Amino acid sequence: MEKTWTRLIGVIIVFFIVLFVYTKLAGPIPFYVNSVNTTKTDLFTVDGTGTATAVPDSGIVNVGITETSTTVSDAQSKTNQISNKVIADIKKLGIEEKDIKTTNYSVTPNYNSSNPSPLMMGAGQAQTQIYPIQPPGGSEQQIIGYTVTQNIEIDVKPIDKVNKVVDTATADGANLVGQVSFSFSDNMQTKLENQARADAIKEAKQKAQDLSNMSGIKLGRLVNVVETNNFRPYPIMMGAATANPTTTQTPTTITPGESTVSISVTLSYETY
Repeated sequence: MEKTWTRLIGVIIVFFIVLFVYTKLAGPIPFYVNSVNTTKTDLFTVDGTGTATAVPDSGIVNVGITETSTTVSDAQSKTNQISNKVIADIKKLGIEEKDIKTTNYSVTPNYNSSNPSPLMMGAGQAQTQIYPIQPPGGSEQQIIGYTVTQNIEIDVKPIDKVNKVVDTATADGANLVGQVSFSFSDNMQTKLENQARADAIKEAKQKAQDLSNMSGIKLGRLVNVVETNNFRPYPIMMGAATANPTTTQTPTTITPGESTVSISVTLSYETY
């Protein structure tokens, strides 16, 4: 056994000595590596669309208060008094403070820019209108009052409180209702998108398989996916509303209906 190991070690030593001498005399031993790079640009592309429909569970209500007075402070006081009551009562409905925000607060002067009345000269049908001579530049505008407007946006969850929010705001004195829009909460939006996405991919894969079978093209690996989301919440337009707390209000009836999340995907396959 010892002789065998000694003979093996001797052979290895001799091999390296011969290799060393060869490289010194003939130079480095050449090694060749063949490399082939291919770029495949012809891709088989198919589209698919998936949809998911549900009743929205979130709503956005826009209300406003506008008051006019002869002074800025008085108009602001009236507006602030109503807006504070609106916000306080909306909170009592379970709407959190973070979901109530002022989107606009403006103070606008009101001018008296009416033209002077004409003087009537003559008698009967021969009367002639004569306007008094005006100073250069026309009549001077005078501020006769100020209008203060505050707009409030309320994010309503759950959605069945939308009607109560509108009724409460108008009963408290909000005299502007802009629009109500409906949408999905983040959790529901994600759930519906996943459902629509799965259906879109399923449809696209089935279409790719059907087309390849009919055309005789052999599909390779899937190399790219592009997605498009087509969902948009829709608003319900409402005109200005004037509330009178002393009269009986007809309860607001706003229904969200159903909204659809639609997702389209494009799949790209290699072919061989």
